[in-house]
Amino acid sequence: MEVYLDNSATTRCFDEVAALMTQIMCEDYGNPSSLHRKGVQAEKYIRYAKDVIARNLKVNEKEIYFTSGGTESDNLALRGCAYANCRSGRHLITTQIEHPAVLQTMRHLEEEGFRVTYLPVDEKGCIRLEDLQRAITGETILVSIMHTNNEVGSLQPVAEAGALIKRMNPHILFHVDAVQGYGKFRIYPKKMKIDLLSVSGHKIHGPKGSGFLYVDEKVKIKPILFGGGQQGGVRSGTENVPAIAGLGKAVELVYSNLDQDMAQMYRLKKAFVEGVRKIPDAVLNGHPDETGAPHVVSVSVKGVRSEVLLHALEDKEIYVSAGSACSARKPQPSATLRAMGIDQELLGSTIRFSFSVFTTMEEINYTLQTMYDIIPMLRKYK
Repeated sequence: MEVYLDNSATTRCFDEVAALMTQIMCEDYGNPSSLHRKGVQAEKYIRYAKDVIARNLKVNEKEIYFTSGGTESDNLALRGCAYANCRSGRHLITTQIEHPAVLQTMRHLEEEGFRVTYLPVDEKGCIRLEDLQRAITGETILVSIMHTNNEVGSLQPVAEAGALIKRMNPHILFHVDAVQGYGKFRIYPKKMKIDLLSVSGHKIHGPKGSGFLYVDEKVKIKPILFGGGQQGGVRSGTENVPAIAGLGKAVELVYSNLDQDMAQMYRLKKAFVEGVRKIPDAVLNGHPDETGAPHVVSVSVKGVRSEVLLHALEDKEIYVSAGSACSARKPQPSATLRAMGIDQELLGSTIRFSFSVFTTMEEINYTLQTMYDIIPMLRKYK
C-alpha cells in the first residue's frame, strides 16, 4: 500500500484540474494578450479563475493578482509594500515561525535599512496579542503573520490581530501568508482586516507554479517584476493560463464540500493522534486536536533521528516529511520548533505527517501499525 502523508509539501492534483490544464495547453493555448480569438479564449480562463477566487474571498476581481506561488506572493507583498510605503516608516513586524519565504524576505529588507521585529510564540506555536501590541510603534508600516503554521499546524489569531492592528493604526498594512490555511478554512480578508493574502495552488490540489496575492485596492504596492505591464503592471509577464485556470478549478472544488471534508480530516487526525500516544516517548507538538489545523500532525520520537524514521517509513511506501519541504533538501534545525522551546534532544527527531481529502482511515491505520513495528527496532540500532 502506498500512503502519501506529505500534503503540506504538495498535493495531488484533482483530476478535473489536470484535465482542464491539458485542454488549455493542447487546444486553447493562445496568449491572453493577443487580440484574436485564441487570445480572447485564453483571457476567458483568467477571468473565470479571478471570478471564482474573488467570490470565494468576497473581494473584488481587480484585487486578485496571479503569481508563480506562495514564495512570489510573499515577496511581492512584503517587498512591494515596504518600498511603496517607506516614507511613512521603516518598521516591519513578523513572527519567529514564518515560512522561509517571509523570513528570508524580511532579512533582505533588514539589509535594505528596514527594522524588523520577530514576535515570539508560546509552547504551542502561537503568538500572543499583547506581544504584537507592544511591538507596534509610530514607525510600523506592515505586519506579516501566517494563518497556519506549515510545520506544526498551529493557527494564529489572525482576525484578532487584524482588529488590533487597525485599532492602533488603520494605516498599518496587514499581510497574511495563508498558504497552509487556504482551502482548509473560510478566509474573508475584508472582514478580518487583512490587506494582503498569499496563496499557493499546489497546496490545494492545484498545479505547482501557481498562486495568487490578494491586494486590497487601497494598498500602495510597487512591482518587483518589470515587463509588459500585465495585471495592471503589478505583476508583469505573460500569464500562465493553464496554471491559473487550474488554480481556479482547484479553489472551486476544494470549497465545494469544505465542511464535510474538514470534518473527515479532523476524524483522521484524531485517530492518528490517539494512535501516536500509544508509542512510548513519542511527543506531539503544537495543537494535536481541533484547536489546530485539520491536516498537520508533528511528532517527535525520542531516540530516533527524523531522517532515519522518514526513510524507514519510505521503505514501507509511507511518505512523510522531516519538516518544511521549502527550506531546501539539507536538514536544518527547525526555527519553528526552536521558537516553541522544544527540547534540544527532540529537534532532530521530529516528523511531520500531513493529510488531504484523499487520505483514508485505512492509510492511517497502516501507518500507525508500521510505526509500532519499526520504532522499537530503530531505537535498538540508534
